[in-house]
Amino acid sequence: MTSITEVADGYLDALAELDPQAAEAVGRTPGSHVPDLSPDGFDARAELARRTATAAAVATTNDPGERSLAGALRDRLASEVDLYDAGFTTRLLAPLATPVHLLRQIFDNLPRNTEGDWAVVADHLRQVPDALDRYAATLRRSAQRGQLVARRQVLVVADQCTAWTTADFYGRLVDAYPGGPLAARLHRGAQLATAATAGFAAFLRADLAPVASDVDGVGADLYRVTARSFLGATVDLDEVYAYGWAELDRTATELRTVAAELGHPRVESARAALDADPTGRVSAGPALEEWLRQRTEQLTDALDGTHFDIPAVLRRVVCRISPATSGVMYYTPPDPALTRPGAIWWSVPSGESTVPVWRHVGTLCHEGLPGHHLQHAVTLTTGALHPWQRNLCQVHGYAEGWAHYAERLADEVGLYTDPAERLGMLDGQMWRAARVVIDLGLHLGLPIPAGNGFTAARRWTPALAVDVLTRVAGLDAETAHFEVDRYLGWPAQALAFKVGARLWQQARRDAERREGAAFDRKRFHHTALALGPMGLDPLRARLADLP
Repeated sequence: MTSITEVADGYLDALAELDPQAAEAVGRTPGSHVPDLSPDGFDARAELARRTATAAAVATTNDPGERSLAGALRDRLASEVDLYDAGFTTRLLAPLATPVHLLRQIFDNLPRNTEGDWAVVADHLRQVPDALDRYAATLRRSAQRGQLVARRQVLVVADQCTAWTTADFYGRLVDAYPGGPLAARLHRGAQLATAATAGFAAFLRADLAPVASDVDGVGADLYRVTARSFLGATVDLDEVYAYGWAELDRTATELRTVAAELGHPRVESARAALDADPTGRVSAGPALEEWLRQRTEQLTDALDGTHFDIPAVLRRVVCRISPATSGVMYYTPPDPALTRPGAIWWSVPSGESTVPVWRHVGTLCHEGLPGHHLQHAVTLTTGALHPWQRNLCQVHGYAEGWAHYAERLADEVGLYTDPAERLGMLDGQMWRAARVVIDLGLHLGLPIPAGNGFTAARRWTPALAVDVLTRVAGLDAETAHFEVDRYLGWPAQALAFKVGARLWQQARRDAERREGAAFDRKRFHHTALALGPMGLDPLRARLADLP
C-alpha cells in the first residue's frame, strides 16, 4: 500500500518540473519564476492533479500528521480538477491575483541588492512578452470553447494593464538600478515588458471584450464549484446569505456604540470628523511607508512571547508602498528557503496625497500580525508538515478566515489604541459582511430581504453594491468599485473571510467548553495553526480531534 506521504512526495516532485513555486518547495532554484501560462502548461498541471487525486484517494494514513496531510491534499486536488473542468482556471481575468497580476508581482519579490540580482531581474523582464503571449493563447482557447468571463472583467484587467504602462511600472523598476554594465539590458527589458503589457491590454479590448457577455453573475452551477474550492467545504448558500445579513446588523450596532464613544450620534459623522482631523492622516509615500513599518513593529513586539511565539527567522516583515494604484493592502509570504521576508504592500488609491490611517489598522492586523504573516510564520517553521503543506497548500477559507478572525483577536488583546482604530476595524468587519450578501446576491440573483435596515432596493446591481460599500461599510468610492469588480471576477471568494472566521470562532468556543478553566488561548492558536493549511471541512474535522 502507498502512504499519503509517498503520494505527496511524488506529486511535489512531478509538480516541480511544471511550476517554479513547487521547485522552490523541494529546494531547487528555478531557472525562472515565470510559470508556463500556455494551454499545454495548464493542461499538464491539471492532468497531474487528476492522476494524483486517484492515488491519494486510496493512500494509507498512519498517524495524525498524515491524516491532516490526506485531508488537505485530497481536498485541494479535487478542487484543482473541478476548477479546470469548469473552465474557471483557464479563463481567469479579474482585478486581483490572476496570472496577469502574479506575473507583475514577481518583480515585487525579486531581490535587487547585487549585480547578480539585477541580472535575474533583466532575465525576467525579457520573459514577460512570451508569458503574456502564452496566457493570451490560453484565453483564446477558452473563448473558442465558450468559456469566457464577463466583459466587465476583461475591460477592468485591460484598464489595469494600461495603468501599469501609464505609470511606467517597469521603467521605474529599472530606474532604481545604481548604474553599471546591465543598464542597457535592463532598460531594453523594461521597454519590452511595457510594450507587451500594452499589447496584452489591446488584445483584451479588441479580441475578448467583443465576444464576452454583459451578464456579470456566473450562476448557480459555476458558483457551487468555486465556493467549494475557495472554502474547501460544502455550505448551504441560503444559510450563508442569511448569516451575512445577520452579521451586518450585529456589526452596525457595534459601530453605533463606538461612534457614541467618539461623541457622534451617527457613524457617518464620526467617520467624517476622523477623516477631517489632520493629526490622523499621513502623507502618501515615504511617510506612509514609515508609518506602516513602525506600526508593524509595534504589533510584533506586543504579540511576540505574550500571545504567540513568533519564530525569530520570520519576525521581520518588509513594508512597502506599491506603485500599483488599486487601493488595497496585500501580503506576500516568504520564499520556502526563508531567504526573503514576508512583505506587506499598500497600493494607495490614485489621487490621495494623505491617508486617514485610523481606517487601516484593522487591515494591517489582517495582512500582517496576527493575520497572514503570523499564520505563514507558524506554517513555514512547522517541520512536521509536508513541504507541500508548508509551501503550496492554499485555501482562501483557511487563510482569509484566520486573517479575518485575527482582526477581532487584535481587539481582544488590545492592539487598537483608541476608539477611532476600533471604528476602522469594525468598518472592515462591516465590509466583509457586505461582501457576503453582495457576492451571493449578484451571482445568484438572490432577493434583498425587506426591512433589512440598509437598503430599500429589492435586487442587487453593481451600482447598488458600490453604494452599500461606501455608505454602510465606509469605503472610498475607488476601493468600492474595485471590490465589486473583484467579487464579480472571483465568484465566492468573498465568502472565505466570514465563513472561515466563523469556523475559527466555533472551534475556539468548542475548545473553551471542552477545557474549561484549563483553556489556554496561546496554546490553542499555536496547536491549531500547526495543523497546516487545509480546506474548512477537513480543518473542522481535525480541530475536533484536538486534545
